[in-house]
Amino acid sequence: MENAKSLGSYSDGVDAVYRPLPPLYLAFMVIWFFSAFSWALNTYNYRHFQTNRLQWALASVPLIKALQHALSFLFWNSCFYTHVCSLWMSFGAYVIGVLFQTITFVSFMLISNGYCITCEHLSASERRMTSALGCVFYLTLVGYRASIPYFFVLLLLNYFIIFYMIFCHVSQNLIVLREQLSFIEDEDVHEMHDAVYKKYIMFKKFQGAMHIVAVAELAIFINMDTSLENYWIRLLVREWAQFCIFLYIGWTFRSQQLTPRFSVMPNLKSKVEIMVPPIYSIEMDAETFKDLSSHEWHIGVPTSPCKGSLTESVLVVIQHPRDISHRPTLIN
Repeated sequence: MENAKSLGSYSDGVDAVYRPLPPLYLAFMVIWFFSAFSWALNTYNYRHFQTNRLQWALASVPLIKALQHALSFLFWNSCFYTHVCSLWMSFGAYVIGVLFQTITFVSFMLISNGYCITCEHLSASERRMTSALGCVFYLTLVGYRASIPYFFVLLLLNYFIIFYMIFCHVSQNLIVLREQLSFIEDEDVHEMHDAVYKKYIMFKKFQGAMHIVAVAELAIFINMDTSLENYWIRLLVREWAQFCIFLYIGWTFRSQQLTPRFSVMPNLKSKVEIMVPPIYSIEMDAETFKDLSSHEWHIGVPTSPCKGSLTESVLVVIQHPRDISHRPTLIN
């Protein structure tokens, strides 16, 4: 009889500890869903102003996080009100949580590589490296969450490699952009100054944000407090930290009507020379523009007359004319 009473009191205590979780997960589910919807809508509205493949990739992150919170809410809500704890919902929330962290760090690696910022595409080696690190991170995180021995060390090593790669790539991009700004000032090429400076500021902000992410991940990693009484508080702090960090990075790299020629970038990173793409201006009226057509010309990307050759490619940016009196510029 005493055992039954103690078991009942323990169950009531556990219920009291986890009671704040359903409304907490529901609130964060709404916040992340709203964030995902706003991100997708903004990316769609500004799709004509810049290459937005990176923005669409980033838009998937809050959507996955919202799905994780939705499953967590359904799990805890069913436990409290129907007294049925679904194993599949718990497993789904667990898997999607791991997927969220993996995609988040893959997105950070894409940004650090300058994808759709300093280059149109990643090289084959960069794609392979990003995919390999993402897969290894996912597997080690699953092993760590499953409390498999030695996966703590493997995950810590994986964190170190990922952050090292991110900071190295960001530093390289900052060096390249600084050299381009110096070249612009020396050669008096003011047409590209605002675009290059905008990219430089983006990477500086991203570098600062990644320092905060590294500190936050380290704090979560070494946190030894496992008491149930403070679980919902730790959850609240962690979720708000994740949301604020991603909101800051997302706002920095959001789709927007950026400075002119922001989308002028090489197809791949050049390891031979660092220079600003040449700008040539040709004026034409609306009538001439109507007859202008070429399958090899794309807005803001290099055109290669010879297949597989990027050395003689030409960057083309076309501003559509509004009327004959307003003479646009063809940057070729």
